[in-house]
Amino acid sequence: MGIKIERFEIESRTANVQTVLRNRMEGVEMNPIVLVVDDNTDILCNVRDYLEMNDMSVETAVNGRQALDWMSQKSYAVCVLDIGLPDIDGLSVCKTLRANGDKTPILMLTARDSIDDRVNGLGVGADDYLIKPFSLRELNARVQALIRRAYGDNTMKLKVGDLVFDLSTTQVCRGGKPIKLNPTGLTILKELMLRSPAIVSRNRLEAQVWGGGAPDSDSLRANIYLLRQAIDKAYDKKLIHTHPGLGWSINE
Repeated sequence: MGIKIERFEIESRTANVQTVLRNRMEGVEMNPIVLVVDDNTDILCNVRDYLEMNDMSVETAVNGRQALDWMSQKSYAVCVLDIGLPDIDGLSVCKTLRANGDKTPILMLTARDSIDDRVNGLGVGADDYLIKPFSLRELNARVQALIRRAYGDNTMKLKVGDLVFDLSTTQVCRGGKPIKLNPTGLTILKELMLRSPAIVSRNRLEAQVWGGGAPDSDSLRANIYLLRQAIDKAYDKKLIHTHPGLGWSINE
């Protein structure tokens, strides 16, 4: 028997949509990126549209395998994950992510309203739980709360040692001195700092910069060289590290 999903509330926020479009034209995407996973296309579209109206960038997946693939290649601020997926259920997806060391905040969606179901979801590593049918306003509030909880009140700044990346202004400083980077350098640095101190693979960085369509030449290595020149050259303590055969990391 299928699950009947009640009508979701939709709010028109033209001003917010215009803000999102302006942000996307800046060349570097700095809005929080949320992955929404659900096999119900109506829910998927409604959630995506509403979060984008509230200044978030949204990517979508329709099954568990796709979600695991996306999250192995890219960092997300939050994953909104339906439990009742057709291939790998949401509980198994969450369990796999946590077993792999992925700490992305996860908001579970489900039509199951029992205490045991909620306990099971939280038990495999979910951070929050929302029962269908739900208010889009409440979902947005819960996503925002997970972002604040995971990244602190000052969610727009990344810090590694004396290196600070203000995502709201795209300003990078080390030891209080501003550093100018091009859009590619900003994207690479953001991914390295989000994953710090973990090693970030070549495939993951190329997916972040070129969306999976990596250039023929070794542009990534050239851009990391330029990034190193800007971040580390003037300092005795190097922050960017190469791990042969594995990738790169940024840490003290």
